[in-house]
Amino acid sequence: MKKILALAAFASLSVSTFAVDKDTAMALAQKSGCLACHALDKKMVGPAWNEVGKKYAGDTAAAAQLAVKIKKGTKGAWGPIPMPPNVTVKDADIKTMVEFVLSLK
Repeated sequence: MKKILALAAFASLSVSTFAVDKDTAMALAQKSGCLACHALDKKMVGPAWNEVGKKYAGDTAAAAQLAVKIKKGTKGAWGPIPMPPNVTVKDADIKTMVEFVLSLK
């Protein structure tokens, strides 16, 4: 029983340690120019981030796919307006923002 409680405590600590907080993700989005086309909870030029999170919920390959789409740009995934490539955004920043978006369900 003690082992189970210890594992449960460690698991909850691990999840909270690696969770991306909203303020960090939004600051990176502001710095990177993402908020010119995206909002957290409403469609603008691009989809709302919470809609992206819902669409890819449970998809284990989504983080890698979204990172590539952000870096290289994409068109047709959410409508006729293409998303331009974001080659100057650091990969680590993209990873952080993607993790946050995928936490929105």
